[in-house]
Amino acid sequence: MKKSLSLIITNIILFVLIGCSATPVIQDKINGVSFVSSRDTLVQSHIEPVLKIKASHAAIMPFAFVRDKNNPELIFNTERQWYGERYQGARQYIEALHTNKIKVMLKPHIWIWKGVFTGDMEMNTEEEWGIFEQSYETYILLYAALAEETNVEIFCIGTELYNFTNARKAFWEQLIKKVRGVYTGKLTYAENWDKVDKVTFWSQLDYIGADAYFPVSELETPAISDAKAGWEHHKQLLLLLSKKHNKPVLFTEFGYRSADYAGKEPWTSDRHEGKMNAKAQSNLYEAVFEEFWDEPWFAGGFVWKWFHNYERAALEENNRFTPQGKPAEEVLKKWYSRM
Repeated sequence: MKKSLSLIITNIILFVLIGCSATPVIQDKINGVSFVSSRDTLVQSHIEPVLKIKASHAAIMPFAFVRDKNNPELIFNTERQWYGERYQGARQYIEALHTNKIKVMLKPHIWIWKGVFTGDMEMNTEEEWGIFEQSYETYILLYAALAEETNVEIFCIGTELYNFTNARKAFWEQLIKKVRGVYTGKLTYAENWDKVDKVTFWSQLDYIGADAYFPVSELETPAISDAKAGWEHHKQLLLLLSKKHNKPVLFTEFGYRSADYAGKEPWTSDRHEGKMNAKAQSNLYEAVFEEFWDEPWFAGGFVWKWFHNYERAALEENNRFTPQGKPAEEVLKKWYSRM
């Protein structure tokens, strides 16, 4: 009885808060894929499968690297990086996609050696913060200028950097202003699912960006209804966030592995052994689309992840994130074609 009363009170509070706030309305959804940066140039045969699923957008991700989460030396745009990870490759990818009328989100990423989570980055001294901030600003403004030169539709100012954004709020306020001075398109930032409601500068951007790896089911193979029920709490959080800032929510990343228990900890990306579970992946995809794609405050999203070599990705038996050659790809095509 106490739980029921608590739920009723919570729903009343949500209704009041939602009713008193503005609501953004999105007409055209962003139906995107996240292109994996590769060693190669992007050619037409790499783009045809994206056109086939009716995707409207693609995320292009130039990378910067640090040795560990406390190291202030940011390394980027070097010849030691793969072609798609650096400036020249990002430009070529953007131009090839635009030729095919596919819109682009340019989304810089930091990679920490050994796969340490970027949200844990935190410098040890004020001096180290200063060094890191200077290099990060140079990195972001380089790609903001590229985004402007190539008429990129969306620019993402960072990806999963909560400790950095939380500890250095003044830096991010001025960085956004500097990016606005260089780039005239739409801006977002991609925060991890568990910190998206804690970002302080959403009101200065055009989209609330969520890397949407929310846990939705502990079942080995969740039914669509199970996954939809698991979204209920998270969806209310995102709706309130949208209302609070009068900004649409964009899934800067979303997706699931084709593996058992894929909805339990969707962020898990380690190379564990195990059989494929394509049904779990496709059901989880369907639940996301049914829950969000008809919502007026929801802008769309970029599925994680899409490899340029479609034939190789589609033929490889794997339990990884890509939907290529799996039933989840048909779910994508169905929903992307609707829009």
